[in-house]
Amino acid sequence: MLDIKYLRKNKEEAAKKLQDRGVKEGTLEKLLEKDQKRRDLIAKVEDMKAKRNEASDKIAFAKRQKEDASAAIAEMQEVAKQIKDMDQELVDAEAAVKEIATHLPNIAEDDVPVGPDEDSNVEVRKWAPEDYETRPHALEKAPEWLKPHYEIGEDLGILDFERGAKVSGARFLYYVGDGARLERALYNFMLDQHREEGYTEMITPIVVNDSAMFGTGQYPKFQDDAYRVQDLDQTYIPTAEVPLTNYYSGETIPTEDLPISITALSPSFRKEAGAAGRDTRGLIRLHQFNKVEMVKFSKADESDIELEKMTKNAENILQKLGLPYHVITLSTGDMGFSAAKTHDLEVWLPAQDTYREISSVSNTKDFQARRMHITYRNADGKLELVHTLNGSGLAVGRTVAAILENYQNEDGTVTIPEVLRPYMGGQEKLNATPHH
Repeated sequence: MLDIKYLRKNKEEAAKKLQDRGVKEGTLEKLLEKDQKRRDLIAKVEDMKAKRNEASDKIAFAKRQKEDASAAIAEMQEVAKQIKDMDQELVDAEAAVKEIATHLPNIAEDDVPVGPDEDSNVEVRKWAPEDYETRPHALEKAPEWLKPHYEIGEDLGILDFERGAKVSGARFLYYVGDGARLERALYNFMLDQHREEGYTEMITPIVVNDSAMFGTGQYPKFQDDAYRVQDLDQTYIPTAEVPLTNYYSGETIPTEDLPISITALSPSFRKEAGAAGRDTRGLIRLHQFNKVEMVKFSKADESDIELEKMTKNAENILQKLGLPYHVITLSTGDMGFSAAKTHDLEVWLPAQDTYREISSVSNTKDFQARRMHITYRNADGKLELVHTLNGSGLAVGRTVAAILENYQNEDGTVTIPEVLRPYMGGQEKLNATPHH
């Protein structure tokens, strides 16, 4: 959530920055009007409470003097009634402020490209393994035998979309045999890399309460995209970012512990309500997928540095797997709700002849911490909100897709990247397995 004091003091600047994020003109003005009404009511209530105290003193004095206190009692009753009415008005005014404030996205950092959508994103750098130009997929005209990952997976008998749909519906699947083993090898490799980089590994709950979803910014705005547990204040997580970031909710983190880096593998559940008709085949847009998540808590003046470090941590995985990718900085119109700045890593999928997102690394500044009340003591010993960061390290299913497409061979086999072979008992290739 945004700092209301900042919005009051920097009204014009904030209005412009919020419009860059797609917020309708006049929304901030409406919020500040309601906030002013709320503040006026608070002042009035305080004033009335002072009057009530005066009346109470008069009654006590009259009683001590054995005088008639009925006028003072009537006055106090009237004041008490007015206070009660105004208290309700205040509750309504606070709800009106909260309704607008909780739907406002984070304000982008000054160096974020301004634009309405992904066309305004800016490429920062790109990477490919040294031998990539010699691979058939890198040629300008792709060979005829080049297949998309879902066809490779089905031909090898390692991805079963048909039975996934039979049992659960569209956008679910079974990984079979070497497919399951490859997925497991990938997430174990990712977690081991992050542990070497100083992340503490966790296994988190995969069901969280509404307060946790509010804390990271998924609720109330994106409630329709979530898988809710019926009749309970609980949701299946859309990403391990939610339980990881909420780990310290309501706490003050000892300053000497910062920065803190944590990581977890978890299933992620998404209705993909806004993505109807997109990527209906394959591993790119599933309702349930595994993801290794990275989360950091940092001091306010160090979060920009931590964002770059986390981006490098995600890049390291792709480089060790030998998968070509580029890093882009998202525009104001393409960033996630809670982010102040985001770098996306997009991996090259030769069969689609395009880059596709495989990791999103964001600095949310104090936006989430304000919603979750996570603080630390700054150099002056004053309580300050921590900055939180999150990133995929990586989306595992999309990494499987990238390996199948980038390492496929003309004979239909797929070469296993060298770094994964120790996790697969030394196996070097994925070969066709008999269908069950």
